[in-house]
This record gives sequence, C-alpha cells and structure tokens, in this order.
Amino acid sequence: MEPPSGTALTVIMVCLTVATGVLDAVSFLALGHVFTATQTGNLLFLGFGIARQGDLSVVTTVVSLGAFALGAAFGARVESSLAARRRQWFPLALATEAALLAAAAVTAWEPGTARDLTLGQRCAVVGLMAVAMGIRNVTAMRVAVPDLTTTVETRAMTALVSGSVLGRDRKLGYGTHAVPRRLMSVGSMFAGGLLGAWLIGLGTRPSLVLLLVAVSVAATALLVPGLAHRQNGEE
Repeated sequence: MEPPSGTALTVIMVCLTVATGVLDAVSFLALGHVFTATQTGNLLFLGFGIARQGDLSVVTTVVSLGAFALGAAFGARVESSLAARRRQWFPLALATEAALLAAAAVTAWEPGTARDLTLGQRCAVVGLMAVAMGIRNVTAMRVAVPDLTTTVETRAMTALVSGSVLGRDRKLGYGTHAVPRRLMSVGSMFAGGLLGAWLIGLGTRPSLVLLLVAVSVAATALLVPGLAHRQNGEE
C-alpha cells in the first residue's frame, strides 16, 4: 500500500519538483506576483503588500496562503485516513492534485491573455493551484524522500553546499552519496521555472501550461500502482 521506493520514487519526486517550478512560473509571471507553491515568498509578499510597497496584490496573496492551508489540512486528513485503512494514498493524492490543476486550467481558459482575466478568475485559478500544492506538500512530507520536498529548495541548497567538498560537514552528508540527489532537487526546480518562463515567454496560454502539468501529474499517478506492485513482487 506504500508508494514505490528507491530510484523509481526519486524520479517521481524529481518530476514533481519540475512541475512545481512550472506552476510557480505561471502564477508569478501570468497571474500576478504571487506564488502557489512557494508560500515563504507569499508571506513576504503579504508583508510588502500591506506596507504598500512593490505594487503587490494583497488579495491574491491571501487567497494563495489560505487555499494552501486548506489543501494541506484536506491532504493530511485524507491521506492519513487512507493509509490507516491500508489504501493506496499516494496515487490518489497525485490524482487529486491533477484534477485541481485541470480545474484551474479550465477556469483560466480565455481567448486572450491572462491579463484579460478578472480579479475573481485570477483568485479562483490561484486558489485551485494553491490547494493542489497544499496537498502536494503533505504528500511529499509523508513520502519523506531526503532533499526532495518538491516545493522548497532552501534546505536542499544548504545541504548541497554544506555536505560538499566546500563545506565538508559530515553531519550534513559529506562523504556520502547525497550530492547527486541534492543536485537533482535544486536543478529540477530551476529547470521547471525555466521551462515555465520559456513557455509563457513564447506566448503560450497559461491554461495550456496548467493543463500540461495536470496531464503529467495524472500520468504519474497512473504509473505509481504498477511500480509499487512490481517492487512488492520482486521482494
């Protein structure tokens, strides 16, 4: 009933990290200066906005923070309940995330650009994305792959430097094989942000980018049971 382990799980988490980068690129570049996954940035944006500095929207930031908290609470209750009943919580969590992102894509669908969306539509899209990312954070914490939280890279970057030949901190992984995983974690977030920004820069509709990520996450959810079953069979 548990998700796959080893290399398969690492690859899944790296792909989800790329997806996070793409999603935050869409929300920040196309929906206003707000994040849907990187809530640390939103806390700062909220402070900046309340101080009326930086021309930041307090409304969309509050929506993102609130929706993220709602998603985290919902994800924790559902995933823990399924795990207690020995049900496959991991693929269901990914499928729920994909459904929310698809709903965000439909909500954002406009013949023009994202700038043509009303404030209500932007809030709805940001809210749906943030709920999905709240669920994702719970999922990643339950899986607990070291250095691969899929949404926050500060710790991975710190561990990467501290546990490398530069930091030489054995307590933080120096002398182990953690460096490649940490590099993948940081690199995949960068790659996702770059990909999302590139797609937006090409003039791709945000709704299409969201739909692409939703399909990718849904495909991952469909693959997970087979990978887990294969691993259990080999054991």
